[in-house]
Amino acid sequence: MAEHQQDRLVSGAGASGSSVAYEATRRGLSVAVLEAGDIGGGTSCRSTKLLHGGVRYLELAFKTLDLAQLNLVREALLERGHWLDQAPFLAHRLELALPTQKLWEQGYYRVGLGLYDALAGRRGIGQSRMLSRQQLEQALPLLQACQGAVAYSDGQFDDARLNLLLARTAEQRGAQLRTRCRVIGLEHNSSGRITAAISENAAGVQEHWQASAIVNATGIHADAIRVMADPDAAPRMLTSRGTHIVLEEDLCPEGIGLLVPSTSDGRVLFMLPFHGRTLVGTTDEPCNSSDAAQPSPAEETYLLNYVREWFPKLKHPTVTSSWAGGRPLLKPAGDNLSSSRVVREHEVETLPCGLVSVMGGKWTTCRPMALDTMMAVEQQLGRPLPPPDPLPLIGASTSGMATLKALAEQRQTLMSLLPNTTLQNAQIAHLQGSHGLQAAAVVATAPPEDREPLSSVIPVCRAELQWAITAEHARSSSDVLARRCRLAMVDLAEAQRLQPEVDALLVQAGVASASTSPINHQLNP
Repeated sequence: MAEHQQDRLVSGAGASGSSVAYEATRRGLSVAVLEAGDIGGGTSCRSTKLLHGGVRYLELAFKTLDLAQLNLVREALLERGHWLDQAPFLAHRLELALPTQKLWEQGYYRVGLGLYDALAGRRGIGQSRMLSRQQLEQALPLLQACQGAVAYSDGQFDDARLNLLLARTAEQRGAQLRTRCRVIGLEHNSSGRITAAISENAAGVQEHWQASAIVNATGIHADAIRVMADPDAAPRMLTSRGTHIVLEEDLCPEGIGLLVPSTSDGRVLFMLPFHGRTLVGTTDEPCNSSDAAQPSPAEETYLLNYVREWFPKLKHPTVTSSWAGGRPLLKPAGDNLSSSRVVREHEVETLPCGLVSVMGGKWTTCRPMALDTMMAVEQQLGRPLPPPDPLPLIGASTSGMATLKALAEQRQTLMSLLPNTTLQNAQIAHLQGSHGLQAAAVVATAPPEDREPLSSVIPVCRAELQWAITAEHARSSSDVLARRCRLAMVDLAEAQRLQPEVDALLVQAGVASASTSPINHQLNP
């Protein structure tokens, strides 16, 4: 059995685990990341693709006088600005319309969204504004008749790509990254402290990892690792399934999304522009962690019914893809599992045996989760950590403005590298939107025929598929087509058309055998 010695071992390479690894390497720690499936292959690639404070959480904060909700909103709004600056090729400002039917609603929403803007402070990304009936009809031409709307700004991003770049940036700084590698046991010393973990990969090969601090960042599966560390550990996690569907129809042709203010079960729904189509979500269905990634027919019907209600001219919407993810809801310590006080905040717990678990939270606030984890690790190591070094994400420069300037300059290079087809502009936008300043490197050494776009839905080329396998840890067709280029998340049938080509590339690279299994973007293989 291979032996390894690390400052820190992280179990899980989702948003929280990859963020922890990234922050650790910035401080000069040696890190190993063990992921049972693919990088970001669980809940982290199945979000609503929004970087947001949470308008609903703000409303709840005032209705219930809940300071925790208000603090969560403010923290998330500040982090929204952080990611828009750090990765402007992956994240961008998105305006959303909140429709109104009555005059008093306009005033109510205007005041609330004005406070939402104010909470962002210097990290604000635009002021809310009123939309007249005519402006709303222009933005959302198939929408049912409304008096008008209040429009506000949030961020939209590629969750799977940001997750991948956090992990790969940590790896580039020295972190060891293992996928398809599951933690199967934890070792304790004579004092009952955890000193090591045993992992097993898909081939059954085991490795031994000694570490001064072991971090459990497995999201909805956190309790399983906690019980492995301490059989008496009380469960802390609740799982709620959020289902999304993608419609072939572009209901947001002007790039302004829709926030449905309320539903029969008290939720809000988003209908957002998404790769020339419409993303609709999400639901909130309590479930077991094993069922979190499987959208139910009832949930899909629920979403479609609201699409038809708000877009009555769209009689037969076409669903091209669907997926679900489990929200890792944190149960307050000491409460029963049905606690009604569950909120989307996070907690870093250190068990008496030394296991550090980062639990709860949401995508937008993964950085504060990682920073709090660093404080817990500092206590475990018994020494102060050095200050973090600047570490731009792979594909980014030292600032948002510098990144945008370099992207504009890179565009000329891409125009000379890519074939002069009707999809060239879309191909450039896609490559830069996925790879940032690495976009040219992805295709530069490939023969001309491997730079040809393979799909009009998302203009991926063979060079990009090869890059996913050789440089981005992709080990299955779902890794490539769902999480590296997102095609399966937009149009599953189109991804299935390209699957044989991806399978051939995987075999050619020697990382997978030929498979006849269909793409299952709803699982993390």
